[in-house]
Amino acid sequence: MGQHDPRLAELLCALSVSLDLAMAQPPEKSIRSCLVAMRLAHRLEISDKRTVYYATLLRHLGCTATTHEELYLMGPRAAELRPLAERTDSSSRKESFNYLRHVGKGAGIRRLQYVARTVTAGEAELLRAVCEVGSMLAERLGLGPATSEALYQNLERWDGKGTPKGLARNEIHIATRIAEVATQAVIVGGQTLQKRAGGWLDPDVVAAYDDSLVAELDEIDVWQATLDAEPPPWCIAQDLDELARTFAYFVDLKSPYLFGHSTGVAALADEAAQVLHLEDAERATLRRAALLHDLGRVAVPTAVWERPGPLRRADWEQVRLHPYQSERILARSPVLEPVAVLAALHHERLDGSGYPRQAKGGELSTAARILAAADCYQALTQDRPHRSAHSPQGAAELILVQVADGRLDGRCAKAVLAAAGQQVPGRRMSRPAGLTEREIDVLRLLARGSSNADIARELVVSRRTAEHHVQHIYGKIGVSTRAAAALFAMQHGLFTQ
Repeated sequence: MGQHDPRLAELLCALSVSLDLAMAQPPEKSIRSCLVAMRLAHRLEISDKRTVYYATLLRHLGCTATTHEELYLMGPRAAELRPLAERTDSSSRKESFNYLRHVGKGAGIRRLQYVARTVTAGEAELLRAVCEVGSMLAERLGLGPATSEALYQNLERWDGKGTPKGLARNEIHIATRIAEVATQAVIVGGQTLQKRAGGWLDPDVVAAYDDSLVAELDEIDVWQATLDAEPPPWCIAQDLDELARTFAYFVDLKSPYLFGHSTGVAALADEAAQVLHLEDAERATLRRAALLHDLGRVAVPTAVWERPGPLRRADWEQVRLHPYQSERILARSPVLEPVAVLAALHHERLDGSGYPRQAKGGELSTAARILAAADCYQALTQDRPHRSAHSPQGAAELILVQVADGRLDGRCAKAVLAAAGQQVPGRRMSRPAGLTEREIDVLRLLARGSSNADIARELVVSRRTAEHHVQHIYGKIGVSTRAAAALFAMQHGLFTQ
């Protein structure tokens, strides 16, 4: 990567832009909030400033966990509601009603259906999933139990009316309380903070705030200032693969159709690189680019990715830009720049028919050609809204058609297919958390949002049996939400085995 043991903060500040995009917020909102939080922590003389730093920077780490459900509950423009939801005081009838007025917008006659779903279902399950998944991903990043705890309490309120546990006052981690005030300061400003002190927000943290903490944010280099604000000693990123894998899970949680996609592409690309004898450094860059190639997906609404029919022209414009978004996110870090350049090429084709650059053969390295073939094969073997998954054999045939048409490189495509052929279906494998093969089947369905009744029909068992399986699975893997179950399944490769 051109540098040994890079600073973790530098990498996470770059990757935090993907969190901003997923929340439909302006880029650098997370690092601005982090900088304000550190200034508050200094004023309050907080000893554990490291937890404040990472709990604020990664506040929305679990935000992709619920986009599929939000689409179902709130309609095709659900993504547009996220900025409004983030600044809405749930205890205020006026603000809650204003939020509800925007649910289902653009859905025509179906709008009432979306409003009814939102009112009936509520958001408790969604909010708990965001907290649970964010905490799990932070744990994977090695940020320590305090950061994981602070992120789990992300949506608690000072007055005890929050979620997931209804904690109140000093029961809530101080890092969480500071992160909330700092985030709201960046979003809505200091005047609103005063109104929310003692209800939503910790009044002591609000009292430590004044507008001087945000006054010059538009004038300074916020990026560098946030890096400078990291508490010493600096954390070092010692495992770039694990960091990339964690953000691959973050991206793939965006839709059940994507579960396991990025990690599947990475496994194929890495094996193909070995088959073709790429040098270790180039192979490592390819592996990380494969894990992170779809980061830009978060900038595109889930309604587009889950559209069951042909994409409209406006949809295509967004889809065609997602590799560019991946590049822009990753290129913010000099350490990730080689990964950024390669990740941006995963939809390019030898004949220039790809996107977003219409790059041609001479512009595409061997690694880029492997990545394109691996991404294509992995996508073909997964369900999509407009088609069912192809069999491995059927996918291989379609890949070879693209080779014959001059779109994919034959040598690289065959290396990818050889890598795929080494994954023997039905091979007996040890299963995580003591799960049985039937429980694995149930977990896959559960993770994709199937109800107990759906699971019972699919597996031809009674609904009561399906319910028992679900309870046992949650107990064995130690989670309580569908999104967290999906993350567990991806972490253990259960969608690619």
